[in-house]
This record gives sequence, structure tokens and C-alpha cells, in this order.
Amino acid sequence: MTSGIIAGWIVTLCALLAASAARADAIADFYRGKTVDLVIGYTVGGAYDVYARLLAQHLGRHIPGGPQVVPRNMAGAGSIQAANWLYSVASKDGTVIATVSRGIGTDTLLQTPGARFEADKFTWMGSANNEVGVCVAWHTSGVASFKDLKEKELIVGANGMGDATGQFPKAFNEVLGTRFKIVVGYPGGNDITLAIERGEVQGRCDWSYGGSVKPGRPQWLAERKINIILQVALDKHPDLPDVPLAVDLAGSDEQRQVIRLLSARQVMGRPYLAPPGVPADRAAALQKAFMDAMISKELVADATRARLEVNPVSGQAIAKLVGELYQTPPNVVRKAAELLK
Repeated sequence: MTSGIIAGWIVTLCALLAASAARADAIADFYRGKTVDLVIGYTVGGAYDVYARLLAQHLGRHIPGGPQVVPRNMAGAGSIQAANWLYSVASKDGTVIATVSRGIGTDTLLQTPGARFEADKFTWMGSANNEVGVCVAWHTSGVASFKDLKEKELIVGANGMGDATGQFPKAFNEVLGTRFKIVVGYPGGNDITLAIERGEVQGRCDWSYGGSVKPGRPQWLAERKINIILQVALDKHPDLPDVPLAVDLAGSDEQRQVIRLLSARQVMGRPYLAPPGVPADRAAALQKAFMDAMISKELVADATRARLEVNPVSGQAIAKLVGELYQTPPNVVRKAAELLK
């Protein structure tokens, strides 16, 4: 190898490093002194809100320029209101991000009422968790197992039929023969939990086990106040080896594919995203900052104290999953969409 070639490589490498440093400086210059709005698609006090406020405490330190991250709530229609706003109204310069329902990745695909966005166009930052949702029944409801759920009615609370809290029990009624009676209109998950305590409803479905049940109502588990009937995920939670996965209870291949399509959203259990069209360098910076924050010792320590599970998924992995979901066979998509109408 000649000295001229080596010198050429050194010049090229230096140029690339200089360009990279210039890009980093440009991002830092943009964010320095700015505020990043973190829009939460649910009310205060629920798990989405708790996770978002935890992230807001740490994210700014990992974004070049150190902007302040300010959480604010925009509840409505199971977070579809926030998703629509983010897609069409929010600034696309990288100063607005949001957390919304884990179902947002399939809402347009499944023709969820009110969804006016294309999920594969969002700038996906990542997910705080690969979730396991559960369907639970209050201990006085008379429903203690999946078998009971096929024989007795269980009144469950839901944010709306456009949200997973309403979609899953409706789908299970059609596919698995369960007898959920769904009461909609609760603004957030915490409101459903309070409704259970007041006796307005007897349970809820697609309730995050690691992100909500364990940290939010540990006494309910310790005192056996709730019966966990079903798991909504692609894999079981280690704590719940004897509770069946919904996908394993399907009676046919098509039914199994339908439930798998619906359950795949759990991988994006606590999704964070920005509008479409965010400049590529800022989008990459937000994705990196998200993962750096989620695995930082400071955030992990705070999450541990709050008994919150943290199992982050990258923005690139979420974007890939959403793309794959949009390749689901049309007959399966139609069946799933029909179930959710």
C-alpha cells in the first residue's frame, strides 16, 4: 500500500469526522435554549403519564444542546386525538414528541374510527417497554379463570372502542367466546382503575402487568384482589407462567393470526414518536437520545424505586415492526378490522 493511498484515506477519514462533528454541533446549536414538548395522550396519573414524566426528567440531558423537556397531557379518544394532532398540526422541527397508545401502529391498518394518520410515516423514537397486557377481574366478580369468562359476564372499563382497552375485549368476545361487557368513556387508565375500586366496573383488559399492575396496585396482587385471566402479548410474562396467552386459545389458524396481529402492538408497549418529516439528523438524534436515556443509570434507578419495568425497544425496531404489520395478509387484516368495528 503506497503512502499516497494511506494519506488519501486519512484525509477522507478526517473529512468524515469533521462532517460528523459539524452535524452534531448543528443539532446542539438548534436545541440549545429550546423547550421540547412531550405530549401525553392520556390523563394524569395513569401508566403512560407516569412513564412519560419519568422520561422527561432524563431525556433532555441526552439530546445535544440539552433542551428542557416539558410534559403536557392531551387526553381524548384513547390517545387518537393526540396522534392526529401530532401527525397534522404539531411542529415538525423536532421540538414536539409524544407518547400514545401502543395500538397506534395498527390503528389506520385496522380502520380504527377517528384515526387520521399513517403510522409508518411517524418518526418513531422507540418504546419504553415490550409489554405484556393482562385482562383482570375483581375478586368479587365470580370470574377467576378463562373458563369462567366464557360462562359469566364481566363488566370492564375502557377508554374507548378506538383504544386497546376496548378493542381487545371486543375481539376476544368474537374470537374466543368470552363475555366481556364493555363500558367506554374513561379518559385514562387510572380512571378505569378507580372505577374498579368504586364498583362501577369489575375489571379491565390490556392492562400493562409490568408497567401498571405491579407498580400501581401491588397490594391488589398481594391481597388477591384481582384475578388475572388472560395475557395479551406474543410471549408470557415470567411472573405469570400459568396464565394463558390469548393467542394460544384461538381455535383456528386464521383466528391465531388475527390475535397475533392485535397482540404484536405490545412490542411497542410505551411508544414515543415525533411527527412525520422531522429532519433526518434531528430524528436520529432523538432516537439515540431516547435509548441513551432509557438505559442510563439515573433513569433505571428512578424506575427501580418506582417499581416500573424498563425494557426499551429502539425506534428503528419499532419502525421495522410497523412496516411488517402493514404486510399482513389482507384476509387477516379484514377479519381483525371487522372484529373491532
